[in-house]
Amino acid sequence: MEFGTPLMEGARRILLLGSGELGKEMAIESQRLGVEVVAVDRYDMAPAMHVAHRRYVINMMDGKAIKAIVRREVPDAVIAEIEAINTDALVELEEEGFRVVPNARAVKVCMNRVELRRLAAEKLGLPTTKYYVAESPSDVERACKDLGYPCLIKPEMSSSGHGHVIIKSRDGVEEGFRRAVEHARGASRKVIVEEFVEIDREFTALTYRHRVGNSIETRTLTPIEHQRPKGVFHYVESWHPPTANESVLKTAKEMAIKVVDELGGLGIYGVELILTRDGRLLFSEVAPRPHDTGLVTLVSTDINEFQIHVRAALGFQIPEVKLVTPAASHVIIADNEGYAPRFIGIEEALAIPGVQVRLFGKPSTYRGRRMGVVLAVGDTVNEARERARLAASKIKVITH
Repeated sequence: MEFGTPLMEGARRILLLGSGELGKEMAIESQRLGVEVVAVDRYDMAPAMHVAHRRYVINMMDGKAIKAIVRREVPDAVIAEIEAINTDALVELEEEGFRVVPNARAVKVCMNRVELRRLAAEKLGLPTTKYYVAESPSDVERACKDLGYPCLIKPEMSSSGHGHVIIKSRDGVEEGFRRAVEHARGASRKVIVEEFVEIDREFTALTYRHRVGNSIETRTLTPIEHQRPKGVFHYVESWHPPTANESVLKTAKEMAIKVVDELGGLGIYGVELILTRDGRLLFSEVAPRPHDTGLVTLVSTDINEFQIHVRAALGFQIPEVKLVTPAASHVIIADNEGYAPRFIGIEEALAIPGVQVRLFGKPSTYRGRRMGVVLAVGDTVNEARERARLAASKIKVITH
């Protein structure tokens, strides 16, 4: 495989649909390989745009805009960095011969919680929470009556915890449905109503498909363990290796490979699983891309999740990935809103042994937005987690 020089004839090129913090790391890895990077997102100055050769700002649900840019740039790979994309456009581009990573169907299924849950539970037979699909408050009320309160509502189209609502009683049904639909991606009014389970711990089984000669092979990394405060639906901290017993981890890997092989394509998937307090290991979701909890692999493994995804997208074979050190990550979260945020406490955080800081470079902030991440290594997972937590507590986001 021949690689040219960026911005010159013969250059390899990737196009990112979504240019957040995960896209930024993929752009950096691409740059290191001498690959030209085109970053696309719904807002200007998104993190990956800082390190891309070219950028475009469009409505990501506008299929015509997506197709126009891809046809103009003619990339070697179109990488979906977020699920909130016009997936019909990706299907059409794939039919034209463009390589969509991991593939158009996978992005389409993973964006739609109803399709994904039906694929996992009904087609593959993976254990999940009990669930119903609802299209109105009365549907939600019937589902909750059968599941029992509290129950959890999620929009059909959403990601990263947006629109997740816990309903504690019949009185909360109407408002819960409204809030879930309000946060949905697109115009869908469908929601999933799930039984509420007490979570003991959560895992991300990073699982990738790559070319080996003329065939495609699937491999999975040692699962990453993570947790979040009660009532929070997004990633806060993760660590590697996990503390769960080997039988749980073995089952997690088997479940992850099963769903990833069904979705197919090339690249890495973040398969989310939960272990309940009553001992059930349940499939939760899949991200068709590197996972935010997998930021810890920037320091924990010899080949990180972003390198895996970019290399697989370009058709490379990936050697077996090795865990090289106990490590942890902890996000830096804003508690205010404003433009051109600033950070204090970085000097204190970096004075802690084994700590690294990644600031994402988002041009604006709002309460609860992830603005950076602290990475830490240690002799043990507990030491790494303590260092990451301490370092993250030192850094504050300020606005003027």
